[in-house]
Amino acid sequence: MGWARESEAELATLADSMRSLRGSEEAEGELSLDELTDAALKAMPGADYAGITIAHRDGTVTSASTTHYYARLLDELQHQHRQGPCLSAAWEQSVIRVRDLTTDYRWPHYRLGAVARTPIRSMLSFQMFADHKTMGALNFYAEQPDAFDDAAVEIGVIYATHGALAWRMLRRDREFRSALASRDLIGQAKGMIMERFGIDAVQAFELLKRLSQSTNTPVVDVARQLVEAERRHP
Repeated sequence: MGWARESEAELATLADSMRSLRGSEEAEGELSLDELTDAALKAMPGADYAGITIAHRDGTVTSASTTHYYARLLDELQHQHRQGPCLSAAWEQSVIRVRDLTTDYRWPHYRLGAVARTPIRSMLSFQMFADHKTMGALNFYAEQPDAFDDAAVEIGVIYATHGALAWRMLRRDREFRSALASRDLIGQAKGMIMERFGIDAVQAFELLKRLSQSTNTPVVDVARQLVEAERRHP
């Protein structure tokens, strides 16, 4: 296909970005998503801006990464009105194309705000991932109407797929770091209990579990409270 040959350099850039994400253990999640969004924007013909939108089951909409203020503003409008192309891509369909916001009436409240407050006229949104709590969409924006053709849709699908892989990698890393932090907190709390009451590690953990159950509080939160109290009153 012609578009594939023309996009070879851009896809090579994406591959470099993905290798960088995998190889950098100290990369921050936000920075890595920003790199991915920048690479996607460079590869998308006709796009002026790009962003990643995260939608939550409670209706909250946040911007995980954007290349311009307009992308953040459009996410804010979607959050405010609980409607918009990024939300439709995230929750309902895998791909949403807006040829001209001035004549597209699928999201009337969102459309009015978007046309009044931004120069954006055409959009492409792709579902990146979905689970029981959140969904994500990769979005491209252009100030010109009808900026995205069928070839652009195919390029966007590729980047949304790789974006989903990057998101899973980043979430795994955050969960791993969180687990390590929880283990350290519980270890500190166990050490304090062992020293104070003259008991062993197993008995200390059993005491933490009983405190957790009696207060209906996760063990790690009980441990955090004990450690913080000890720091305040050594």
